Amino acid sequence: MNENLFASFMTPSLMGVPIVVFIIMFPTLLFPSPNRLINNRTITIQQWLIKLILKQMMLIHSVKGRTWSLMLITLILFIGTTNLLGLLPHSFTPTTQLSMNLGMAVPLWAGAVLLGFRHKTKMSLAHFLPQGTPLILIPMLVIIETISLFIQPMALAVRLTANITAGHLLMHLIGGATSVLFSISTPAALTTFIILLLLTMLEFAVALIQAYVFTLLVSLYLHDNT
Repeated sequence: MNENLFASFMTPSLMGVPIVVFIIMFPTLLFPSPNRLINNRTITIQQWLIKLILKQMMLIHSVKGRTWSLMLITLILFIGTTNLLGLLPHSFTPTTQLSMNLGMAVPLWAGAVLLGFRHKTKMSLAHFLPQGTPLILIPMLVIIETISLFIQPMALAVRLTANITAGHLLMHLIGGATSVLFSISTPAALTTFIILLLLTMLEFAVALIQAYVFTLLVSLYLHDNT
């Protein structure tokens, strides 16, 4: 197999022009704005799912936190749709790029933290130094808590990137092994093909779960600061 293992993660281009912007904008076409009095079944199911997810996610939030509801539901729809579209053959998954995931994680995390420092200054500063800390441990704890705070967006981005990339690589390897085994041993090829089908179904679940986990963690950061 001469194909580069990481070829599917390279930014696609058309006549030398990157088309990743159009790929990122494509999921918006799958969620059209309803403009009829009676919607069709697809839009009705979409709206029902959006309301269900939004209701579950906003239960823990205060009034200030609920102002982020549009941002959070847009985030989970975008990540979930992008992950699912990336499972199609010969497609590109933007969420395998760490730079893009950092571009989503850092502004949302920074907005939540700044909101906490603005409205709950004392409580936000109290996280850096737990009550009853011995005097000798104060400098070390402040440094540790500061590092743990700034590592949150990195953890968000790396978790999403690693899970999506690992699944794509595994599917690529097993798919390549299946095609090679068909000319060597048919039973072995059928076994790997069944494994590939099961892995594909698992990746569909992972694509949706990772979108939910990413949005849920952003929601929890927001809850801690509002």
